[in-house]
Amino acid sequence: MDIWDKEKRSEVMSKIRSKNTRPEMILRKALFARGFRYRVNDKRLPGTPDIVLPKYKTVIFVHGCFWHGHEGCKHASTPKTNTEFWVEKITTNRERDKIHTGQLITLGWTVLTVWECDIRHNFKHDLPKLIDTIEAAILRGKSKKISIKIYEERGNEVVLVAEDIVEYSQNPSDTKTENH
Repeated sequence: MDIWDKEKRSEVMSKIRSKNTRPEMILRKALFARGFRYRVNDKRLPGTPDIVLPKYKTVIFVHGCFWHGHEGCKHASTPKTNTEFWVEKITTNRERDKIHTGQLITLGWTVLTVWECDIRHNFKHDLPKLIDTIEAAILRGKSKKISIKIYEERGNEVVLVAEDIVEYSQNPSDTKTENH
């Protein structure tokens, strides 16, 4: 049972931002401090990426764990009320993310996905390491520990063909790669 009536729930949900969220702002400030210049929410690209680095042909999506169904994340639980609606909503968001990622890759862009929990919930301890990892990924044209997935177009479908996972390291040049 929801703790608020429909009207109050609607009001609360309407105040949730889709742009300029706190995790996006933290990441943008950190990248700017490192000398990266970017565009924000470029509508000319599929999926309107949160951060676009044209010089490096790299885009960054900052995904909310709940809204994009971050697997294994405690911040991505399914609501107990109106469950069918939320499962469908989050599934649709994930499918749309996959399509946009495939389109961007086809256009030659490197796509990085950073999860809200990586920024918001590890802010004081791991943020410098995360920024080092993102910077290394941008400069190398590939990602680290930022859940990058490689997709290919096969027939009328975009399918996952590889995933690059890297552990955080103090020095970006010391990162270890595992391909799954």
